Amino acid sequence: MEDGRPRVFAGHPAQMYHGRVQALFKTVLAYVRKHKLFSPGGRVGVAVSAGLDSVALLRLLLELRHELGIVVSVVHFNHKLRQNESNADECFVASLAKQHSLEIHVGHGDVRTHAAAKHLSLETAARQLRYEYFRQLLLDGTLSSIATAHTLDDQAETVLLRLGRGAGTRGLAGIYPGVLVSGEKSKSLAIVRPLLCIRRNELEPYLNSVQQTWREDSSNRDLRHARNRVRHEVLPVLERDLNPAVREVFAETAEIARAEEEYWAQQTSQLLPAIWEVAPDRNGGVFKAGSLSSLPLAVQRRLIRAAAESLGLRLEFRHVEEILASGNSVSLPHGWQVQAQKAELIFRQETERPTQLDYEFRLPLPGTVDVPPLGSRFEAILVSRAAVYNPEHLLDRTRLRDELQVRNWRAGDRFHPTHSKGPRKVKELLQKQHVTGSERKLWPVLVSGSDLVWVRGFAVSANFQLGNGSNDAVLVREVPLSSGERVFSHP
Repeated sequence: MEDGRPRVFAGHPAQMYHGRVQALFKTVLAYVRKHKLFSPGGRVGVAVSAGLDSVALLRLLLELRHELGIVVSVVHFNHKLRQNESNADECFVASLAKQHSLEIHVGHGDVRTHAAAKHLSLETAARQLRYEYFRQLLLDGTLSSIATAHTLDDQAETVLLRLGRGAGTRGLAGIYPGVLVSGEKSKSLAIVRPLLCIRRNELEPYLNSVQQTWREDSSNRDLRHARNRVRHEVLPVLERDLNPAVREVFAETAEIARAEEEYWAQQTSQLLPAIWEVAPDRNGGVFKAGSLSSLPLAVQRRLIRAAAESLGLRLEFRHVEEILASGNSVSLPHGWQVQAQKAELIFRQETERPTQLDYEFRLPLPGTVDVPPLGSRFEAILVSRAAVYNPEHLLDRTRLRDELQVRNWRAGDRFHPTHSKGPRKVKELLQKQHVTGSERKLWPVLVSGSDLVWVRGFAVSANFQLGNGSNDAVLVREVPLSSGERVFSHP
């Protein structure tokens, strides 16, 4: 059914599927162990939407929890997109958790309002709000990991979508088996996908064998969404006319691409420091062009892209090719120029270009990022309210996105200083502080979504200051890079 009502595959006794079910258990268990998705004693929240895939994941992990040594709970996020259907999904998931005596964590978000405010598609807005809730549960220690029900079919759809839109091996790597939320090193992964090795059509008979109902999301048939068109129209044609196992082929492609990316990331991090140096005094960086040209083409491309990313600049394939082919000068997006001078390949920004194009770097929460144009490192640190900090210098984590943007201020930017009646133009604030010249042009601000939450020299925004009822605080610090330090960051 596609109207949100419960659905079950009925008519066959459970024993008919016993062999298949045991094979399903073994496959999932082997995949989990191969990718080390769980740690013994881990508190695992299963993201359950009420649909087939997520309900099947919950039932599978309930069967495997003792062997894996994990404690299972349920996580549900109500996007409020389908009115009564969404509320019925929440009730279904709550009933399922109660049936199995499981703790449940429920979040809510108004996706339509968020999408309109941030100019996002409904799909992107829903994902942002959902994953923000997941990260809150992980970062506050409620859960040690969250399992989502992405299947092999989802992997195939993702690879095909990215291929169609244009992607190198980084994009073709698709959905990763597990990722870290904070971006920091950890003993275990935080968001995991135990079903990436399983076809969706293997889950229906499994739920039938345990007489488990689920609910169908009516939006899964809405062909206005690109993923639904790929799922219901493009992939079936490829299976029929090209290769019956085309989904498995795309999933294998993702496996290969992930291994390639891991290898190249390691190689690039080892090679780059010897031939590339960020040069804040030149507002850019310098390649030893002779050393670069002696390397294989694939390595040259990787190094060019990595160097640009260390400056906060993301290059398309054509930009990289222009840089490698040119013997003189290449113009790049956001006012960047690459010039060949003697044995050097110099990246620099135009001094007369508009201020808003100077620099922009991603700062994860928690995490750090180097900002070479300033010669500074920015740190976002999670602290307790009980720590000895002035509350005016603490951001409320619950009001922030999962990462901030460090950039120079832009014309039209407004910031709400503490103890002021409302937002003020950053231009006016800097004039009052007598900030002038090139220093003023590069003056840093921190942005969450479209909101300025911090400006150098001021307390945090009054709109994002730690509230009286919140203990989840973020301290932002700017510290100088040591004079001899080589900067290599991934903005």
